[in-house]
Amino acid sequence: MTEQKFLPFALPEIGDEEIAEVVECLRSGWVTTGPKTKQFERDFAAYIGDGVEAIAVNSATAGLHLALEALGVGPGDEVIVPTMTFTATAEVVRYMGADPVFVDTDPLTLNLPIEAIRAAITPRTKVIMPVHYAGLACDMDAILALAGEHGLRVVEDAAHAFPTRYKGRLVGTLASDVTVFSFYANKTMTTGEGGMVVTRDAAIATRIKMMRIHGISRDAFDRFVSTTPAWAYEVAAPGYKYNLTDIASAMGIHQLRKIDGFLLRRQQLARRYFEELADLPLLLPADAADGGVHAWHLYVVRLSAAARIGRDALIQQLSERGIGTSVHYIPLHRHPYWRDTYRLAPEQFPQAEQAYHCMLSLPLYTKMTDEDQGRVIRALRELLC
Repeated sequence: MTEQKFLPFALPEIGDEEIAEVVECLRSGWVTTGPKTKQFERDFAAYIGDGVEAIAVNSATAGLHLALEALGVGPGDEVIVPTMTFTATAEVVRYMGADPVFVDTDPLTLNLPIEAIRAAITPRTKVIMPVHYAGLACDMDAILALAGEHGLRVVEDAAHAFPTRYKGRLVGTLASDVTVFSFYANKTMTTGEGGMVVTRDAAIATRIKMMRIHGISRDAFDRFVSTTPAWAYEVAAPGYKYNLTDIASAMGIHQLRKIDGFLLRRQQLARRYFEELADLPLLLPADAADGGVHAWHLYVVRLSAAARIGRDALIQQLSERGIGTSVHYIPLHRHPYWRDTYRLAPEQFPQAEQAYHCMLSLPLYTKMTDEDQGRVIRALRELLC
């Protein structure tokens, strides 16, 4: 029998258009932040719409850090974050000298539950940072209303959520202060590494644009393309080195043009999983409510008590069949730094604990063929039936 190729759980789709744009970029001499980044920002803002400004950065982590800095988060402040997320969501809070306050997960959606957020608010709370887990929007009306009641700012970690819709509106157009997207290699579109910060607040946008490049008050691109001497600049704050390169933006320009097609393919794959896994001992993921759109960055299933194999054994058996999976996530309260620094215990997060022990992310990416997906489904049926 011919050995089958290994199916990863995620794989980017990069076409000739991206390659040609990168080559043009290399030949132009503009390889750092320049005209292609400007175009990518304009195109992204136009896609999101509703008067937003888009600011390209070298990662979503950088974007979250810049957002908290622009909002004045500092020592003594608290930021509410989910435990069911990647460490970047919480680590940026520590960058500012503030403290993350970890909240348990909703048992169905794995998003932040509103009552858990409410219980976590203290006089020190400054920001709520919801994560749109796997590409499904949080209950943003409830979160924004709660933030308004307490005078809190909202920064959406939308690393999974492009182009997610909440009640018909794109994530990025809601009434939060800042939304941050990721273009990491396994996301719904990619620039290799990279991210985009979106806001309607002109003061926040100005601060982020300055702080992403060393706190310099004048854009380097404007200085370098000036036809008259333009060497002077001022350092207005101790900023960071968070700008996105034109090489990365060249990819992003074309990935963005393909995003609607990418979404359609992810929806097709998710729909087939729903149809063909429905009778297995699995809890399938929550889909978006009416008027919403799930981006399907991840398709996360959970083994039910009736499953005759455990999560770790299932991952191993799938790997032996050439099928890659992952776990999203090992909750933050289980990691040594967060556990020990904030004296966290599993019993504080019963829903996240329960989900973690039985969850795995199945392969889902736009280059995945119907036969590829059929292999995953057949393997799951063999191992679980």
